[in-house]
Amino acid sequence: MNHLIEQRQMENLIVCDSAGTSDYHIGRSPDVRMSAAAQQILGIVLKGRARQFHSADFEQFDLVLAMDRENYRSILAHDPAGRYREKVRLVCEFCRHHPDEEVPDPYYGEASGFQYVINLLEDACEGLLEYILVQA
Repeated sequence: MNHLIEQRQMENLIVCDSAGTSDYHIGRSPDVRMSAAAQQILGIVLKGRARQFHSADFEQFDLVLAMDRENYRSILAHDPAGRYREKVRLVCEFCRHHPDEEVPDPYYGEASGFQYVINLLEDACEGLLEYILVQA
């Protein structure tokens, strides 16, 4: 998503961040296999370090996107009163070409799984950017 934002020179208008719902990767760089797939398919260098989702993120961001239903439920657990429920969506809701409802976890699979996820997320992020521009 940040690559698309940069391509369109919208860094001053759109802020995108990534956070996990578990704490076991905090501080780590992106997975080397995912980085390789992003570089190979899209020419993108993945940046950043893993951090954990916090309740304060609801206030900071207009949308909070989950990769799958398990993460969706984990995010909503940070909002027991349901105050921010409308902000939480599944990223695949924004796909324009892929029928997936959830992003599959390629962690224990082959390189092809990472390549598929990169293509899926590119589709979702392009759809998300279109959605954001229409809403603006």
